[in-house]
Amino acid sequence: MTEQEPDAVKARYARRDAAADEARYSLYGNAAALQAQQERLRAMVRTWADHGWPSLGSRRMLEVGCGSGGNLQDLLRLGATPACLTGIELLPARAALARRLLPKDVTLLEEDAVHANISPASQDAVLAFTLFSSLLDAGFRHQMAQVLWRWVAPGGGVLVYDFVVDNPGNPDVRRVPLQELQALFPKAHLQSHRLTLAPPIARRLPAWMVAPASQLLRPLRTHRLTWAVKPR
Repeated sequence: MTEQEPDAVKARYARRDAAADEARYSLYGNAAALQAQQERLRAMVRTWADHGWPSLGSRRMLEVGCGSGGNLQDLLRLGATPACLTGIELLPARAALARRLLPKDVTLLEEDAVHANISPASQDAVLAFTLFSSLLDAGFRHQMAQVLWRWVAPGGGVLVYDFVVDNPGNPDVRRVPLQELQALFPKAHLQSHRLTLAPPIARRLPAWMVAPASQLLRPLRTHRLTWAVKPR
């Protein structure tokens, strides 16, 4: 049932090996993770610059499922103002770590995003990074998409970074193809970029080969960064 999905997400994350996750996604000494982050940031900057945003300084931006705050830290490095940023995280341990790492002016909410008290049309951008792939209940996916869309101001958008292929080694995630994103945000204009060399391949390559391999092996990219723009 849709109402049970947040508890199911908590249970799925509780089964994961926290130490293995930290090693897999740490940027230090991890060429595959570092390349994926840098490639994603370049695509974000290009997308928002093409959208007519010369800077992020005054943009109100919110991330759902902010984890320990890594993406919010990236927004700060790109010039976002701490007081304009909000993160929502369902898992208490991750929310606590984000609070320790982020500036105090960043708003952090520890709760189910569906019930968060966010004003309609109050955000220029809402980030959903590997969020929808973690929601296995189709009804809850649609409910979450409607909530995120309601928060976005006209002329803003939802920025989705997620899997477009299934991971046979992880039954706790499900791919989110471009066609489904259009169905989740039927009134949006989508701008999308295929990114991220398949991590199992990238992790096996020497560090110096990861970036050129990502360029040469475009059919083996496993994620999309999609900017779903709300009409003015």
